[in-house]
Amino acid sequence: MDTRLIAIGYGDVAGPATDPGLRRRLSESGCSAVQVNLDDADVAAAMRFGPGDAEGRPIGGFVSAWTSDVPATLALLAEVGPVYRVTEHRRLDPPVVPDGARAEALANVAVLRRPASMSRDDYLDRWLVHHTPIAIRTQATFGYVQNVVEEALTPDAPEIAAIVEELFPSAAIEDVHAFYGSGGDDAELHRRITELMASVARFGADTGLDLVPTSRYRWVRP
Repeated sequence: MDTRLIAIGYGDVAGPATDPGLRRRLSESGCSAVQVNLDDADVAAAMRFGPGDAEGRPIGGFVSAWTSDVPATLALLAEVGPVYRVTEHRRLDPPVVPDGARAEALANVAVLRRPASMSRDDYLDRWLVHHTPIAIRTQATFGYVQNVVEEALTPDAPEIAAIVEELFPSAAIEDVHAFYGSGGDDAELHRRITELMASVARFGADTGLDLVPTSRYRWVRP
């Protein structure tokens, strides 16, 4: 089974992330799939926040690769930014789209940090076991992938706990009811937000979180 690596790009990463030459080299390095998530013009109106890197640069995108040769793929992904090896938990499989086509969605990607006061086992239990069903039932997600960070593979990579992918209807870029699936009912919207935020706080994701709206592209044969 291939290993998933994720590179986080800070600042403007559109050039290197979308370079066909990089995808070709990744394919030659042993990758079976490549995914690019970019904070671009298509999601410009969506909400975004977070501390970014040590220099204050926001996250501009992500490049994921599924590979049978971690060292070779790592050397290429490091051109984009710090690289992490992750374990996927695919809760809601994103719809399949043609290679290189933009997914018709708001593809939010969140970078999570574990509170220092919480053990890793406790953190993962609260997030993966208890929070997951709440997140799914309080939002209009139709794709939900949780990536647990197992290790950072590049020097001086910021310490993070997880990278989460959630796909929402495109209307959610500007419509909060479309984001939460509350059907225009303000009371239901408030109830969903309250339940979700209480759950988020229980594993410390209410602080120190990067939330990045993106357009999602994937190549099964890069």
